Amino acid sequence: MFARAMQSSRHPILAQIVPIRRCNLACAYCNEYDEASDPVPTETMLRRIDRLADLGTTIITLSGGEPTLHPELDLLIRRIREKGALATLITNGILLTEDRIRRFNRAGLDYIQISVDNIVGDESSKKSLKALERRLVWLAALAEFDVTINSVVGEGIRKPEDALLVARRARSLGFTSTIGIIHDHLGQSRRLEDSHREVVEQVLSLSGSLFSFAHFDQFQEHIIRGIPNDWHCRAGGRFLYICEEGLVHYCSQQRGRPGIPLEDYTAHDLETEGKREKICAPLCTISCVHQTAMLDSFREGPRETLAGILERRERREPGFQPPFTVRLLSWLFLDVRLRGVFGKLALKFLGLPTRP
Repeated sequence: MFARAMQSSRHPILAQIVPIRRCNLACAYCNEYDEASDPVPTETMLRRIDRLADLGTTIITLSGGEPTLHPELDLLIRRIREKGALATLITNGILLTEDRIRRFNRAGLDYIQISVDNIVGDESSKKSLKALERRLVWLAALAEFDVTINSVVGEGIRKPEDALLVARRARSLGFTSTIGIIHDHLGQSRRLEDSHREVVEQVLSLSGSLFSFAHFDQFQEHIIRGIPNDWHCRAGGRFLYICEEGLVHYCSQQRGRPGIPLEDYTAHDLETEGKREKICAPLCTISCVHQTAMLDSFREGPRETLAGILERRERREPGFQPPFTVRLLSWLFLDVRLRGVFGKLALKFLGLPTRP
């Protein structure tokens, strides 16, 4: 993913596609489901996956609704992998079984994100550790793909401290953990209460990964305080959201923009929509779109981006020692005495700009 993102800015890094809008749960904070929709026909889904592959998409994520309600989900995962893209899945995990995990292994699933918001479910979220504990143990024992557990905090969440307990349990099982912030119906952030903000900071501090997307610190620090971010959203170009009707939208919270059928979406649309300014960007909480922006920031300004990431990590964690690969990147991009010829060769190899 990183290499392809560095080599070209003319293809989508990540696309989310909805195989079914229906969900088997009804969480009060969620606006991405209904209770009646039929699955998108398998042949239609396969054509959409093929079209995303034709556009050069690196990662295709099946989301919903609840994607595990689609009767041919394994076939969809297999088709994504056959087309050379990474196959990922966002699910509430309720329908996971040992057999299904093994089927995901055989289909070639690369990554799964499971939402767990509290210890015991309530009206706001039914996605509880109590309901999912056994399934998480199965994943730890059987999954050949990466697993991330994501929790949310914000308005309507009664016990934000549960997110920290969930994150610690995820780490104990060998998974990664992330935390999101509940947004309004347009994906916009609101300032968090102190108790919620403290939980976010504690969960983020658990990560040992320098480049964890949850650790794109500037976004997170501003979002939890309701402060606008100054950035360019590449949705419509580097990130695509395809609804159950096959229309391309900027994201799940900006449906109808641009609203072009995927079958008609072209390289020109990728460029035009990716460059378009989005008025929703300053207070956006959609982490998937932030992820693609972080990669493009590194592509366009590797030295500045890496220096900023290291500086913020060291400020938060005094005495932090970067791993070898990060020290190598620092040597190539940040050490004025050494970068010279070797830095330019590395930039050329990765397809990065070689400007001074």
